[in-house]
Amino acid sequence: LSTHHAMVRRPRNTRLCFDEDVPADMVAEESGPGAQNSPYQLRRKSLPKRTVCPTKTNMEVRLSQNHLRETFRISAPAEQYLQEKLPDEVVLKIFSYLLEQDLCRAACVCKRFSELANDPILWKRLYMEVFEYTRPMMHPEAGKFYQINPEEYEQPNPWKESFQQLYKGAHVKPGFAEHFYSNPARYKGRDNMFYYDTIEDALGGGQEPHFDGLIFVHSGIYTDEWIYIESPITMIGAAPGKVAEKVIIENTRDSTFVFMEGSEDAYVGYMTIRFNPDDKSAQHHNAHHCLEITVNCSPIIDHCIIRSTCTVGSAVCVSGQGACPTIKHCIISDCENVGLYITDHAQGIYEDNEISNNALAGIWVKNHGNPIIRRNHIHHGRDVGVFTFDHGMGYFESCNIHRNRIAGFEVKAYANPTVVRCEIHHGQTGGIYVHEKGRGQFIENKIYANNFAGVWITSNSDPTIRGNAIFNGNQGGVYIFGDGRGLIEGNDIYGNALAGIQIRTNSCPIVRHNKIHDGQHGGIYVHEKGQGVIEENEVYSNTLAGVWVTTGSTPVLRRNRIHSGKQVGVYFYDNGHGVLEDNDIYNHMYSGVQIRFVEQNNTGE
Repeated sequence: LSTHHAMVRRPRNTRLCFDEDVPADMVAEESGPGAQNSPYQLRRKSLPKRTVCPTKTNMEVRLSQNHLRETFRISAPAEQYLQEKLPDEVVLKIFSYLLEQDLCRAACVCKRFSELANDPILWKRLYMEVFEYTRPMMHPEAGKFYQINPEEYEQPNPWKESFQQLYKGAHVKPGFAEHFYSNPARYKGRDNMFYYDTIEDALGGGQEPHFDGLIFVHSGIYTDEWIYIESPITMIGAAPGKVAEKVIIENTRDSTFVFMEGSEDAYVGYMTIRFNPDDKSAQHHNAHHCLEITVNCSPIIDHCIIRSTCTVGSAVCVSGQGACPTIKHCIISDCENVGLYITDHAQGIYEDNEISNNALAGIWVKNHGNPIIRRNHIHHGRDVGVFTFDHGMGYFESCNIHRNRIAGFEVKAYANPTVVRCEIHHGQTGGIYVHEKGRGQFIENKIYANNFAGVWITSNSDPTIRGNAIFNGNQGGVYIFGDGRGLIEGNDIYGNALAGIQIRTNSCPIVRHNKIHDGQHGGIYVHEKGQGVIEENEVYSNTLAGVWVTTGSTPVLRRNRIHSGKQVGVYFYDNGHGVLEDNDIYNHMYSGVQIRFVEQNNTGE
């Protein structure tokens, strides 16, 4: 509209009349819901003595080539009244009948119209009609969506800003497509929007002009659709309130989503994804998942609820060379199998997810899988929290792993993960369990309040345990047995119910630079032919002996400070041996070093 035109939707061949005696209360009437709380004050400026109603000779009806609309040429006094003196509530009421493109055109008329046409209430109504969100969904760049609180946003009209960001898209809304396309006059100007009844139809509509790959899936349950993604589409749930809970995509026969080569930059977010087969234990479902991510693709999965009721396979399977998704802010819970399975050289970034109450491990990493897993909350699993095995690797940082039925973190069969700054606690058995030639680096973690030992190392395993706080366990701190190895270095081990470090049955670790103190039992306990090099540790204030060596064990103790114990400093008995060299042993309640010989009787006891 120019400054000489005002667009008002009304029946054809009617006239605009402005009467000199319009009461103020009638002007404010029908200003819409919330009129009493309008952000604009009612304008009650004095009206002209009389404004002559324009006749057909004063106005011109024309049809635009691009938009079928009516525009009227109004006399100068009427134009001035419309632009300058008509109360805000009346203008807002008129604007409330316009769609988004009409509002933008009205904003070009004059400064006052620009202010009123950008009213957040108008844009919120339009926005919720199209997208259903009760909070603006911002989309500043590809692969990034987040909702905001409008009152906390720095810009005055986040509804309009979000509308602009989301405008070109296809909408999946069962039953609405026919209504939309059968009312072209009502939805005139929304040429960049498409409506479909199914997700499959929307995926097949990628060749439509103006379609830029953005698909909104509206509230509802979508069952047994074949969703194979081979292009960089963006698919996001659209619903009021908690979006992901109201957009549910479910399959009972095949994987719910399959990402294939070509979906490098695809995005799926804000929806519930379920695999819910009728026969939950059928072996062929071992290859079916909620999400299946295959070779050479790197989609983004964001703010989804992922759940599988199948008792075989996994909820999410990432498999193959080049499979490198980003999975973030998702809930993978209550699955009757493994939550997240990464295998066959797959990688990926997994951040800020909640993985809980799964029947098997929360996360499996196998066969050279090498993910980056940060800030995940892995808890209340009915099995182990994280299980790496068969050469599985991975980098785990700042995860909270707790209250799992078996170990919080299990490493087996040449697996070699790196676990940094995680909290591993309140496990119903142990904290970290490394066995059958497992390896791994566990650095600067907090390992506490586990029912069994904080760290178990056995069966020729050789991990590095460095810089951790291992405390308040219901049994020991670090337990090395059954030919276990490992480097135990620079840890703070305290307050455990049994020995801070226990070495037994031919195990031979390197234990150095640790602080082992305030235990309810002894500091270091070496027995049943245990070995190892124990050097430059500080062992103090333990309830029993600082170091016990017994039953054929032969450790080397070198340059340790062993002090302030509540019993003996170093205690050799029952055929305990070893090398005691350059240690500083002092301030114990009983002797600094005690060597006890137990003579066998004739029965060999």
